[in-house]
Amino acid sequence: MPINTDPQKIQELLTRGVENVYPKPEFLAQRLKSGERLTLYLGIDPTGPKLHLGHAISLMKLRQFQELGHQVIMLIGSFTAMIGDPTDKAATRKPLTRDQVIANAQKYKDQAAKIIDFKGKNKVEVKYNGEWLDKLNFKEVIELASNFTVQQMLARDMFELRLKEGKPISLHEFLYPLMQGYDSVAMDVDGEVGGNDQTFNMLAGRDLMKALGKKEKFVLTNKLLVDSSGKKMGKTEGNMITLADEPNDMFGKVMSWTDGMIVSGFELCTVVSMSRVKEVKKQLAEGVNPRDLKVELAKEVVKIYFDESAADEAEQNFINTFKNKQQPDEIEVKTITGRNIVDVLVESGLVSSKTEAKRQIEQNAVRVNDIPVDRDSLEVSDGDVIQKGKRHFVRVALGK
Repeated sequence: MPINTDPQKIQELLTRGVENVYPKPEFLAQRLKSGERLTLYLGIDPTGPKLHLGHAISLMKLRQFQELGHQVIMLIGSFTAMIGDPTDKAATRKPLTRDQVIANAQKYKDQAAKIIDFKGKNKVEVKYNGEWLDKLNFKEVIELASNFTVQQMLARDMFELRLKEGKPISLHEFLYPLMQGYDSVAMDVDGEVGGNDQTFNMLAGRDLMKALGKKEKFVLTNKLLVDSSGKKMGKTEGNMITLADEPNDMFGKVMSWTDGMIVSGFELCTVVSMSRVKEVKKQLAEGVNPRDLKVELAKEVVKIYFDESAADEAEQNFINTFKNKQQPDEIEVKTITGRNIVDVLVESGLVSSKTEAKRQIEQNAVRVNDIPVDRDSLEVSDGDVIQKGKRHFVRVALGK
């Protein structure tokens, strides 16, 4: 496949949603304009079974490289996920077994295929870093470690904070960037793409490529989608939109975003033109109703993972549910053995515990057939519609 060196496409690749380019943007721009075919990758540790919008931001950047004709690799961290990335973590991650990691990664390709292409002449490759990291012997690990200092590791923000607070830092956490960095050497890549929270780890790979591969590796870091509190949207934070979500859920979750996330949402999570992104920013400053722009944003997000008709339907369901206070057209049916409202809420998965169920009832957040529930002794009947909060509905089918 010939390499596309269109200046406008290269400029968008280098700027849209990009936080930093190492060693500098001009270095990568020159290589992209040269016509040579670059090999780059995105590494994803399978610490959970679903990819989310945080992953999607980097996957969309991969797609830009792929569309220009470059070789793209989606690397599954089948080994590194067992160590646990300490990035942004106030405590040591709970270790995962190999079986857990492999099970988590099973659906990654199907989910990522909504964004990048695994077929055709320039298909994305899938690799697993256990293929080479499993084979390293202790002597080789020591040799890799000799390329870094303890001071370098301690300079990481999360380690500094833990030291200050007297929290433990496990020795294996120091080895994580070492292992991730070795991925670049093992695959002999030209570059790596990832969220800006992965800068330290990706630059570790850049250092190793210089030392062992005698190669100048570029690193492109993407901006993160953050909520109103400044926390990134991700599985650990519990506020994610997954690529496996249904259209109604995706639409509703975007509508729950704060107004301050609208512009970054358009830039990072959609494929609308950057001129439209600038226009959205201007409209907000001029006092346009943020809700109207959020509806547009929600539809653009749903269109990427489904299609325009699914986006239109999700919009109408949202209007029916919230604006017109109607139930959605389709409500999931759950077979329940209990009849007490507390048991039903737990069994249906609307809440995670009886304590939470009682709290939701006390907060007037539960309805049965659109009637508020005011006591936890209520018994439900077959066919009743249970609603928790504004968006969660279940129709009860009483089992034996």
